[in-house]
Amino acid sequence: MADSGVNMPSGLGGLVRFKEEYQSKFNLSPVHVVVFILLLVVFRIALGIFIK
Repeated sequence: MADSGVNMPSGLGGLVRFKEEYQSKFNLSPVHVVVFILLLVVFRIALGIFIK
């Protein structure tokens, strides 16, 4: 395998680098996600109680 004739730079090694400074428009913390899910669960339970 070492004599395949393909020489790669040692720094790349077949890995692809993307822009690391990407900033999303939506910055959500894990606390926000958990609160949103809990609100959805409470809303679903309320719908089940009030709409039959």
